Amino acid sequence: MGMSVTVLGCAGSYAGPGNACSGYLVEADGFRLWMDAGAGTLANLLGHITLADIDAVAISHSHPDHWLDLPTARNALKYFEHRQGIPLFSTGEVLALADGLGHGEGMAPTFAPKAVADRDVVEVGPLRITFSRTDHPVETLAMRVDGGGRSLAYSADTAAGWSVEALGEGIDTFLCEVSLLPEHRGLAPHVTGAEAGTMATAAGVGRLLVTHLPPGGTEEPRLTDVATTFRGPTEAVHVNQRYEL
Repeated sequence: MGMSVTVLGCAGSYAGPGNACSGYLVEADGFRLWMDAGAGTLANLLGHITLADIDAVAISHSHPDHWLDLPTARNALKYFEHRQGIPLFSTGEVLALADGLGHGEGMAPTFAPKAVADRDVVEVGPLRITFSRTDHPVETLAMRVDGGGRSLAYSADTAAGWSVEALGEGIDTFLCEVSLLPEHRGLAPHVTGAEAGTMATAAGVGRLLVTHLPPGGTEEPRLTDVATTFRGPTEAVHVNQRYEL
């Protein structure tokens, strides 16, 4: 029983030295979900598991820092592992873009693509994944992953018009972007620490993990900002760090 999340990349927009764009490995009961596949995350994923170990993939949205390693992964899985039928969940836009980069072959049959949207729920292996559309310029899906008796929520990218409350109660850990410093609130379709903390408090989450900082972005002012609205355990994530839920 139990669930873990390993950070494969946590940089927003582009990665600085030693990091990668957005990507996470979620594990429960021996099942492995690759959640977002931003540039650089495939190499980091292979530092923890093999290509043969990937059981499913879920991509939040079409901005490049969240999915561009997917076509590379398809080639690796197709030509080196000869795998087929790996469940792939994402928006219709992402699936169409990924097919366009597949040398005319598309993601199938290596992947078994399934378009998902707001409020959809899928079950794959021991996991139940619930999707919720966030406040972002393209269709973007936050995810709640339930498995191993634990629950993880992931904001993907969002502005303050969405809240993790949309994913229900009983969330053990909330992995939330905090791209903006307090003085930049409202200047981009992302959230500040205080806004992330407000969501976490309203939803009654157990722990808040801060992610998606731009390269060179400092943790401390963001964590200080979170503390103005959320009193629970909070920390900024780091690449290749594993968190037990």
